Amino acid sequence: MRKRIEVVAAVMSRDGKYFATQRGYGEFKDYWEFPGGKMEPGESREEALMREIREELDTDIRVDAFLTTVECDYPSFHLTMHCYLCTVVSGSLVLKEHESAAWLGADELDRVAWLPADVEVVKEIKKRGA
Repeated sequence: MRKRIEVVAAVMSRDGKYFATQRGYGEFKDYWEFPGGKMEPGESREEALMREIREELDTDIRVDAFLTTVECDYPSFHLTMHCYLCTVVSGSLVLKEHESAAWLGADELDRVAWLPADVEVVKEIKKRGA
């Protein structure tokens, strides 16, 4: 059976732009994604998201609303990604694990090479005008 991975992702927005990060490591190096990560046992999705963003970006966020859940098959695993609209509360988005980051307006979202699951999130953002 194919490995299953369940993660959470933060779609942070500010002034009509969305925060995207570029992976600096691994199989999907250089692809863009919405930041986040895996839940720890006993954590809620929201708690995991706040912890991951604190660990990866040295930033505290507020989880505002559920956006979408994406199911995506990658060559070696199946990904379930729960995405939430979030707001930066404090911190300066320090890149600890990513090689680059950008605030992208809705009209700029197609200018970067997104990971397959994140392509679906971008579609949802555009559809909702979130």
